[in-house]
Amino acid sequence: MSVINITNQNFHEEVVNSSKTVLLDFWAGWCGPCSMLSPVIDEIAEDRTDIKVGKVNVDEEPELSSAFQVMSIPTVIVLKNGNVTGKSIGVRPREDIEAML
Repeated sequence: MSVINITNQNFHEEVVNSSKTVLLDFWAGWCGPCSMLSPVIDEIAEDRTDIKVGKVNVDEEPELSSAFQVMSIPTVIVLKNGNVTGKSIGVRPREDIEAML
């Protein structure tokens, strides 16, 4: 499954109403560590059909960043049934991210 661009417009449908666990990557184009983490997130999206993977551009979606209290990027948040069940800040190995799922 490919990565979904999450916006205020599709957040409710793609995240809150999702029957699958959702992995959200909060990032920005100017963020070096975000660029390092991005291929890992993309790999997880391709390999794991049992979850939904989305990316939130913090510059384009400040309301979502604020709602999840994202102060540093990259931040990865896991949601199950619309509730946050895991959060990681900074670049982490794939194993650490998947362990949150």
